[in-house]
Amino acid sequence: MEALLLGAGLLLGAYVLVYYNLVKAPPCGGIASLRGRTAVVTGANSGIGKMTALELARRGARVVLACRSRERGEAAAFDLRQESGNNEIIFMALDLASLASVRAFATAFLSSEPRLDILIHNAGISSCGGTREPFNLLLRVNHIGPFLLTHLLLPRLKTCAPSRVVVVSSAAHQRGRLDFTRLDRPVVGWRQELRAYADSKLANVLFARELATQLEGTGVTCFAAHPGPVNSELFLRHIPGWLRPLLRPLAWLVLRAPGGGAQTPLYCALQEGIEPLSGRYFANCHVEEVPPAARDDRAARRLWEASKNLAGLGPGEDASSDEDPQPKDPGTPSSLSSSHPEGSTVSEPYPSPQSSPDLSKVTHRILVKAEPEP
Repeated sequence: MEALLLGAGLLLGAYVLVYYNLVKAPPCGGIASLRGRTAVVTGANSGIGKMTALELARRGARVVLACRSRERGEAAAFDLRQESGNNEIIFMALDLASLASVRAFATAFLSSEPRLDILIHNAGISSCGGTREPFNLLLRVNHIGPFLLTHLLLPRLKTCAPSRVVVVSSAAHQRGRLDFTRLDRPVVGWRQELRAYADSKLANVLFARELATQLEGTGVTCFAAHPGPVNSELFLRHIPGWLRPLLRPLAWLVLRAPGGGAQTPLYCALQEGIEPLSGRYFANCHVEEVPPAARDDRAARRLWEASKNLAGLGPGEDASSDEDPQPKDPGTPSSLSSSHPEGSTVSEPYPSPQSSPDLSKVTHRILVKAEPEP
């Protein structure tokens, strides 16, 4: 009996050490008040994205939940308004698998929202599921869609500078290696999916690196953020049904809750003084070094040009474009505690069709949710 108790004590002690050193996420600090600022969070209807949006709303930001499903997005917006006490949380439809949907979202946002201070690319997929497309679906959702959205919203980010872009990546980028001769080739089978997922996460890190170079001196900074091992809905989605009851308790014990996974993206979005680290990769709320493939400036530039082609960007839509089709004067973005400028457009909690068109009929059937840790 004593041996059993000793063994149980050792196991418990080992678990506590592992939990507090490897699993538990450090809390995010940063700017306390975001009143008067606007943030867009993709894939914010559940998991890490929803917890990220909740914290931004608690700090007073106007938050746009950019999600594919209207039903889930509006339900999440309702929940977040109730929990945060902030009524300026709205849903707008965005399907990152469809470039037409990305462009429609950008048009709707720019015509209805006078500010954009924080853009968080949280949405992502780890598998194609049963969907088969004539392109690399994981790269499209995890990189090309966010790449295009960033470009379309950059003029507004520049107008509202200082502003930030956060790309949620993963430690899986360490296994990635980009083959530019077959970058957009369709993914078939679970082995190719694992490779394509790692490649897309490497693309996230390289994108943040090159974007920082392109935006130097503009007041817009960008960061790649690893949320850590997170127990989100997406974690168990592709696990066989009979195995899920066995893995759920294990996941609860050894993986972070979505709120913990949101801490590093929030740190990158809110922490003051990290602007000189623009383009770097963060994990556990501090900057981390990446392998040579993830800091290859030539590869980052080559990916940038390839991504422009895959996203269908024209010559006037590069990062150097400063034209901002504002609906109203966004005011002077001098302080993160300033209020919304007078006369700015503030959508209703459930936006009208004019302010947020229903894009749910746009093609592709991938449910974009919070980024999991493989």
